[in-house]
Amino acid sequence: MNPPVPPRPRGSFRITLNLSVPAARLDTILIEALRNQSRNKDLSILSRAKLKELFAKKRVRIKNQAATPSSSLAKGVTYVDILGYPDPTDPAE
Repeated sequence: MNPPVPPRPRGSFRITLNLSVPAARLDTILIEALRNQSRNKDLSILSRAKLKELFAKKRVRIKNQAATPSSSLAKGVTYVDILGYPDPTDPAE
């Protein structure tokens, strides 16, 4: 049985990370995933400095809790929400 998908906060962009092995740092995995997605252009060109700022402002969330750049990730699916970047593919926003 799969755990339920947590609700995405309104006005946020969700990126789903599906890891086949655990990762030591969230920031490294997240910047790569953001650059490889095509749903949000602003996030696809995000600099490392801007990502660091988003972490500092607690706008990067996992299960609605503030994440840190050094957060480790377990193998499997992790839903990361970035506050302040509405998903342009979501008609409700």
